[in-house]
Amino acid sequence: MEYFQSIDWMTMLYCFIVGGILCVIGQILIDKTKLTPARILVIYVTVGAVLGGIGIYQKLIDFAGCGATVPLTGFGANLAKGAIEAVKEQGLLGAFIGGVKACAGGIAAAVFFGYIASLVAKPKIKKQ
Repeated sequence: MEYFQSIDWMTMLYCFIVGGILCVIGQILIDKTKLTPARILVIYVTVGAVLGGIGIYQKLIDFAGCGATVPLTGFGANLAKGAIEAVKEQGLLGAFIGGVKACAGGIAAAVFFGYIASLVAKPKIKKQ
């Protein structure tokens, strides 16, 4: 019972709300536009990178925790943060390797689980 008393329920609620809003926006884009899921993915990563690069996304991460870091916008923000830190340490070369280095675990997991999903699922082409 002590475990449940140590949970910050408000942070968990913020996490759920922010992550849910990001997912709802993506679903609206899928349903109401002709954007493909791949283009929406690129938009989310790019928006996250831009907001992360100018420091705004960190405030959302501080507020919502995993609700902001798990979606694709969080991946973009992490790419930007890694590139910025690496540029400070290594100069121009850091701009190219810093983001990938910061996100290596997420990239490896995406490749691995994407491969597993491709073995299990039967993909269908979206009709437009």
